[in-house]
Amino acid sequence: MTRHWGLRDVPASRAEAYRSAGWWTDQTLGEVIHAGVAERVGARVAIHSRTRPFTGTFGEVHAMARSFASALADRGVGPGDVVVMQLPNWVEAAVTFWGAAHLGAVIVPVVHFYGAKELGYVLDTVDPDVVITAASFAGQDRISPLGHLITPERADRWFVVGSGGDPLPHGLHRFEELLDATPLDEPLRTDPGAPAVIGFTSGTTRNPKGVIHSHQTLGFEVRQLSAFNPVLGPPPLIGAPVGHFIGMLGALLLPFFRIQPINVIDQWDPAEALRIMLRDELSLGGGATYFVTSLLDHPDFTSEHLSLIPSAGIGGSTVPVAVTRRLTDLGITCYRAYGSTEHPSTTATVLDGPEDKRLTTDGCPLEGVELKLDDHGQILSRGPDLCIGYTDPDLTAAAFDEDGWYRTGDIAVLDADGYITITDRMADVIIRGGENISPAEVEEQLLGITGVTEAAVVAVAEDRLGERAVAVVRQADDAPMLTLTAVQEHLAARGLAKQKWPEAVHIVTDLPRTPSGKVQKYVLRRQLAEREILT
Repeated sequence: MTRHWGLRDVPASRAEAYRSAGWWTDQTLGEVIHAGVAERVGARVAIHSRTRPFTGTFGEVHAMARSFASALADRGVGPGDVVVMQLPNWVEAAVTFWGAAHLGAVIVPVVHFYGAKELGYVLDTVDPDVVITAASFAGQDRISPLGHLITPERADRWFVVGSGGDPLPHGLHRFEELLDATPLDEPLRTDPGAPAVIGFTSGTTRNPKGVIHSHQTLGFEVRQLSAFNPVLGPPPLIGAPVGHFIGMLGALLLPFFRIQPINVIDQWDPAEALRIMLRDELSLGGGATYFVTSLLDHPDFTSEHLSLIPSAGIGGSTVPVAVTRRLTDLGITCYRAYGSTEHPSTTATVLDGPEDKRLTTDGCPLEGVELKLDDHGQILSRGPDLCIGYTDPDLTAAAFDEDGWYRTGDIAVLDADGYITITDRMADVIIRGGENISPAEVEEQLLGITGVTEAAVVAVAEDRLGERAVAVVRQADDAPMLTLTAVQEHLAARGLAKQKWPEAVHIVTDLPRTPSGKVQKYVLRRQLAEREILT
């Protein structure tokens, strides 16, 4: 069942080439996980959380996952059905992901801090058979704001983690109800070329894009990631949320291709992360620049911590050369990688590669990946880990050409040695700490403020998070001066996730435009960088 999603056709000759090379196999995610657990049944799973800590083994978590799968199977859920999961980095996220994979279901991880607006769009788009969410997180009620999304039909298949013994509103069910069934022994068989995971990523459109991966594309991606991103030193502590594509891969799938335990933290607190690293002798998982720099900049960071981080793979957001050189000066072997939710591992440098390439470029195409630049310098890519389309058929038609090349929207230069360096984005997406922010989505909400006549949201470089969002606004002549506090209160009332809020507001009398009247955002970015626009 594809629910009219925009799946693309992979030419038979290319699919056969991927299979012949061993890049695509007949294993489903459920079979990968089942076999992986059998090889490391006693390996440690540790959830570092102030509210829902957990320590156990792969075997124990997998047993819960198989009970979860059995309970859903008794409710008629099976291959091709859709399970939406919006959970922090808790053990229930692993149970849900592994259990849904055991059923051959399509798993839709949603970042746990997304608000009602984003979750509502996801639910309307994928029409899930099961929904799993949290009762609360970080002291905030996570049920009440979703009340308008919980229809009677959804409530009957909506399960809540951390609800305690009190009755739930709206007819919702407790997650624990799914853990009492007799565990399902073997994974249910499904087509390895069928949808397995849908990752929603905010881009340049007003709503998140649903990126569809198959069992084959994800299976190859995880093997690819394991091959070029080796673990040196202690096991990593992962801070990226499992609702985000890279956090999902690193925490819930990659361990099955490595002999390593799972260690995740549910809230990224640098002081707490540093304490855990020393106590449990853990290193740092790769990812966005922020996860590294937030540790280095913290007053608790010591030489003992440094000894636990022999290497660092950086990607997922803008990677300033100043950061890679800083890591190198500290003795951390640094390397960069480039990819997206659509094509996760596109290029990378390697640990033993030339230092100048590792520090200043985004690497070469990885195994199986083809890459070229079009006349505008835009990267076109294809390969065995390229997604199979979007939930929106129009997006699929726009992003892929007839030969299967994916239009990334990223501009790059290619040097004589085959290394690429990303120089710009055709789209104006903002990447804050590895999380994509759609300016159009924020702008639309800003225009709901009385007196705001025009709004442009752009990225400004920021050392800690890579980028931050800044709003440049035109107001009516009689409108009171808009403040940052007023903007943030308005966006909070609209249910927009805090991570998407502008961190500065500038009031201008006009905006730079093309002859057709379109706002020139690249000019705004330059003006902000050169302080030609001041608060």
